[in-house]
Amino acid sequence: MDQTPSTHNLSLEELDKERLLHPATSIADHLANGPRIMSEGKGVHVTDSKGNTFIDGAAGLWCVNVGYGRQEIVDAVNKQISTLPFFHSFTSMSNEASILLGDKVLSHTPKGMSKIIFGSGGSDANDTNIKLVWYYNNLRGKPEKKKIISRDRAYHGVTIGSGSLTGLPLYHEKFDLPLPQMRYASSVDMYRGKPDDMSEADFAKKLASEIEDMIIAEGPETVGAFIAEPVMGTGGVLPPPAGYFKEVQKVLDKYDVLMIADEVICGFGRLGRWFGSDLYEIRPDIMTMAKGLSSGYLPLSASAISERIWDVLRDTSSQMASFGHGFTYSAHPVCAAAALANIEIMERENLIEKAATTGAYMMKRLKEELGDSPIVGDIRGEGMIFGVEFVKNRDTKEAFELGLKTAGKVQAQGYENGLLVRTLPHRDVIAMSPPLTMTEENVETLVSALKTSVATVTDLHKTAGEI
Repeated sequence: MDQTPSTHNLSLEELDKERLLHPATSIADHLANGPRIMSEGKGVHVTDSKGNTFIDGAAGLWCVNVGYGRQEIVDAVNKQISTLPFFHSFTSMSNEASILLGDKVLSHTPKGMSKIIFGSGGSDANDTNIKLVWYYNNLRGKPEKKKIISRDRAYHGVTIGSGSLTGLPLYHEKFDLPLPQMRYASSVDMYRGKPDDMSEADFAKKLASEIEDMIIAEGPETVGAFIAEPVMGTGGVLPPPAGYFKEVQKVLDKYDVLMIADEVICGFGRLGRWFGSDLYEIRPDIMTMAKGLSSGYLPLSASAISERIWDVLRDTSSQMASFGHGFTYSAHPVCAAAALANIEIMERENLIEKAATTGAYMMKRLKEELGDSPIVGDIRGEGMIFGVEFVKNRDTKEAFELGLKTAGKVQAQGYENGLLVRTLPHRDVIAMSPPLTMTEENVETLVSALKTSVATVTDLHKTAGEI
């Protein structure tokens, strides 16, 4: 007998609990308190099913760079879906939108990038990148060169491969991850990792030296690639110390190790440049893109490869029946059309430059309004990505017990004050990455709501005797 409960009379909230398994969500908390159902988005605001409107301080999941409700993207999608809603890209098949998108994206990537393969999300793109590293080294007769060095607290996805690159225990525990080829260097946490008497430049050299020591210990003939986000996102919003990538690149060049720049969060204007690789002078062999590529309007990712890799794939292609990788939705024409319209908005409205200036203004206002809070230990970021770390003691950097969920309480108070921010999984940190279309007026609204939320949580801790 079917024991499934009838759903005909359930509210949407109850139907959600009956039918959906939510990613990155506490199942227990969701069953007790969830869900919050979003029903509309316009500009930098979203509205839930109960009519509450919020300024989206997270741009969805770091991704709605051009804001919500852009008619140009809707029109491009409608036009494409009415003419060619789908066709695959296997066996030399193609479509106009994906060809033009590949050309458009490569016009903005750093010098030396050559070809693009499309996917559906950042996780599958990083799986593609793992396979490309292995494939490339097999083709050039170095079959042992397969290990990939990631970093503690890095986030590179959740599939078996990309989840193994991720350096956060939450994404490994009970999933039998990581894969054995992965290694993890230290993160670039200047707030907790850099000694107070050490310069950023010396900290950068120390971290690069650690990577070199790791390569030597593993055996240079076994290490194929190093992967890094220009600014670490989910791991705490951690910008690198000055000169970090320059020092790391010296090590990679010395030992013939590929550089994978994971631009899923940082790309398409988030840091005030087209890519984080531009800002930090990274010389990537492979670039991972998603999120801002389409501003989240449709699922789309891309892996870009350098001439160095392409030359090997091309020159050895006669040895292989075909390039045996790709997805049903690789180079999906409708997703490509959405991304083209999205990038054209960025170009036309100068959103990359705007992100740099608005980001600097927002950082200034955050420090002015939150810098003296007794529970704010650090305010950091770059361009239009920001992290606020909460501590029990500012002088000693003593953290709150994680069970107190300080960052979670700030997020919850944000709901009450018309603001969406995002808690991060490692420490008491909230992240903000609002749409690049934010105005100074929007910034003032966001900062004011956050200040009120932090003040309320501070009072809660004081009342409970926790600070």
